Amino acid sequence: MRKALSLAAALAAATALVVPGAASATPAPVVQWRECPADVARPGLECGTLQVPLDYRKREGRKIELMISRLASTNPDKRRGILLTNPGGPSEGLTLPGDLKLGGMPQSVLDGYDLIGMDPRGFGYSTPATCDLTEEQMYLGNVPPYAVTQADVRKRADEVRQIAQQCTTSSTAYLLPHNTTANIARDLDSVRQALGERKASFLGYSYGTNLGAVYTTLFPRTTDRVVLDSNLGAGGWDVEGSRNYGRGTEDTFPDFARWAAARPELGLGATPAAVRAKYFAIAGKLDRTPSPEGVTGQLFRLLTFGGLYSTTDASFGKLAARWQALDAGTPLPPDNTPVPARVESLISGRFYVVCGDSRWPTAVSTYERNVAVDRVRYPLFGAAGANIMPCAFWPDPVEKQVKPTDRGPRNVLMVQNERDPATPLSGARTMRRAFGDRAAMLTLDHGGHGAYPFAGNACANEKVTSYLLGGERPGDQKC
Repeated sequence: MRKALSLAAALAAATALVVPGAASATPAPVVQWRECPADVARPGLECGTLQVPLDYRKREGRKIELMISRLASTNPDKRRGILLTNPGGPSEGLTLPGDLKLGGMPQSVLDGYDLIGMDPRGFGYSTPATCDLTEEQMYLGNVPPYAVTQADVRKRADEVRQIAQQCTTSSTAYLLPHNTTANIARDLDSVRQALGERKASFLGYSYGTNLGAVYTTLFPRTTDRVVLDSNLGAGGWDVEGSRNYGRGTEDTFPDFARWAAARPELGLGATPAAVRAKYFAIAGKLDRTPSPEGVTGQLFRLLTFGGLYSTTDASFGKLAARWQALDAGTPLPPDNTPVPARVESLISGRFYVVCGDSRWPTAVSTYERNVAVDRVRYPLFGAAGANIMPCAFWPDPVEKQVKPTDRGPRNVLMVQNERDPATPLSGARTMRRAFGDRAAMLTLDHGGHGAYPFAGNACANEKVTSYLLGGERPGDQKC
C-alpha cells in the first residue's frame, strides 16, 4: 500500500489549479538576493525574501514572509522588465524560472526579462500552511477519488469533513481567511514594487491562469503583458472547475487510445475502442480486488488521468507499462517521479486557497447528484471530478471572489490545447468570454496540459514569444 500512496502523492503534487491600482511612485528595490535553498537550486537562480501583510485591509498589522526567486537577464541591452511566473497547482513556484530555461524557454525571452518565481503564501519556503494531514489523508488529497458507487460519495464526505475540521483548528488556521488567490495576486504586486518595477508581465499555467486573471483584473495599470496557458474557467478552481476533469479526460483519452492501438504488441487493444474497453476492464478488476501493491480502481483511474498530462511517446509509454502490469497482475515498473519533500503542506496549502476562494455547495446530496450525472456523461473520470472536496465544509470566504472582466487594457494572451485533461477547452472559453476584448486566444491542435513552450508548436511558440518581446498580440486563431 505504501507504494500506492507514494504514487498518489507524486501525482497529487504534479496535478491538480483587494487593493486595485498602484502606488504613485515605485520604491527602490528592497529584496536582497542570495543563494537558493539546496532543494530548489537551479543554474543561475537566486532567492530572496520580503514581508507582506497577512491581511491587505490591515497593512500595518501581522506580516507573513514570501520567498521569491530570480533568473536574471544577462543582457542589459535587451532587458525590458520582469516576468512573474506561476506553475499552477496552486503549489510552490521557486524553481519555475530555472525549469523554464531547462525546458526550452527561448533565449530571447531569457534576455528580455528577469524571470521571477514565488512560493505563494501557504507554500514551501513562504509562510506555510498545515492541516496536520495523515499519510492516509494525503492519499488522493488533490483530485477527489473516483466514486464507484453513491455510497463512496458519503464515505468521502465523512473523510473530507474531518480534513476541513483539522484545517480550521490547525496551528496555521489564522491564515485561513487570507490565503486566497486575490491575496496572492496582491502579493505579486508587492513583489513588483519590492523589485522597483513600474510594471510587471506575467506567465502562468493551469491554476496560474486564474491567478494571472485575478492579478490583471485587480492591477490593470501595473500589469504589462499577460500570458495564460492551460486555462481554468472564469470561476477559477470552483466546483465546476473540478467537474471539468471529467470532460477533459474524455477529450484527451482518445490521443492515448490511438497511440496504444497503433502498437498492438502492447496488448492493450488493436483499436481505440478496444483500448477504451481495456481501461474499464482494468478499473473494474481493481475495484473488486486491488493489486498486491495496493493499487485500487480509484488509483488506476487517477494514474491514467495524470498520464494524459503529457502526450509524448515517453509519457504514453510509461502509462502503457502501468496498464500492462496492472492488467497482468505483475509488479509496477519503477517510478522515478520525485515526491516533494513537503507533500503535507502542499496539499494543505492547496485546500486553503481553493476552498477559500469561493463558496462550494454544502449539501452532500448535491455531490451525489453531480457524481451520478457525470459518471454517465463522462464515464472515464467524471465520478472523480464531481466528488466531494473539503471545501464543502469550509468557512464562508471573507471576501467576494474576484473574477475576470472586460475592463482594462487589451493585454491578455491565452494559450490553450484543444485536448487538455485538467483544464479543457470548454472551460477556457468561459475565461475568454469573461475577458471580452481584453484577451485573445491561441488554440493548439494538441493534447496534454501545458503548451508554451513545451508542446513544441512552432506557430504558438513564435506568437507568444513575439508578444512577450514586441507586444504584437495576435487575434483569436488556431495554431
